[in-house]
Amino acid sequence: MDYKAAATQIKEALRLKTEPFGVSFLKEVTALPDKTRRPTQVFGKRVTICQGVTMARIYGWPVGLSKDDLICIPGMLAFGFTPATDPILELGQLFCEVGFHQELGPALKEVEGLPRFAPQEVEAIYLCPLERLALPPDVVVVYGNPAQLMRLIQAATFSLGKRVSGEFGGKVECASYLIGPYRRGEVMVTIPGQGDRIFSMTQDDELVLSFPGKYLEGLLLGLKEAARKIGARYPITVYQNFTPAFPAPYLERARKWGIIPE
Repeated sequence: MDYKAAATQIKEALRLKTEPFGVSFLKEVTALPDKTRRPTQVFGKRVTICQGVTMARIYGWPVGLSKDDLICIPGMLAFGFTPATDPILELGQLFCEVGFHQELGPALKEVEGLPRFAPQEVEAIYLCPLERLALPPDVVVVYGNPAQLMRLIQAATFSLGKRVSGEFGGKVECASYLIGPYRRGEVMVTIPGQGDRIFSMTQDDELVLSFPGKYLEGLLLGLKEAARKIGARYPITVYQNFTPAFPAPYLERARKWGIIPE
């Protein structure tokens, strides 16, 4: 796969504001490619996972995150980066303590449905703009507005033959858009959560579509071919083949001057 050409096609077709990027989940932190930027090394600070996403999609950096780079406890629990012996219980209790749930039972039910890694299942996350990838991506992630993602959804249904699913919880959404496609083997749409907006400056008009890396070639074909016969593209071509109606004072003058018949 020519990832640079793939990135160019996606960006040109969708006119994206930020970079589409690939994600690789690594068993060992030593597998991070050369020139990968670690927040603790670059800034001397721990960050959130969604901040790492921002560095990849806005700065254009190849970013590496391990437990030593991170500070976001909910994200670290979902990604297996804490020493907690029961991360599901810990995250459920945390949801109750901060007011996302009133009772532990419903909180645990939500956490159990959240895509996640077991403790120490992976040691590092590699996030890199598609055009600069040094590793095959487990997941490809695209941020865009609803109309841009509509075109990607059309591409996905063209190539895969089924509708795209979504998952919405309003919190720890990094697990949904990063781990979700990897675990479930599906294209997913996610509404970025609270942390994305506070810490990684995700904008109000941005949604996320992510998919397993193995689907990239099919989605590129879908972007090119889906609804091509009716001219579907982005920006959306609005319909202009009509004469608009105007208030009476405008129409009176149009009739007086022969612009429209009496």
